[in-house]
Amino acid sequence: MKKIYKISGMNCPSCAALLESDLEDLEIKVKCSYKKGALEVEFNDKLKESEIFSLVEKSGYKIQK
Repeated sequence: MKKIYKISGMNCPSCAALLESDLEDLEIKVKCSYKKGALEVEFNDKLKESEIFSLVEKSGYKIQK
């Protein structure tokens, strides 16, 4: 499953890289753009969307569907 979410709070490329790194721990494909304020993830049915939301918020960013 591939989804794109809006992310707020990223101000630079380092923010995007940090978030990508944190999310890769979930063993999913991640592409993050601070310029677009977007997060693109590809994950399987074993992972709940709420786990992605929780990790993004734990990293200090806001996420929207």
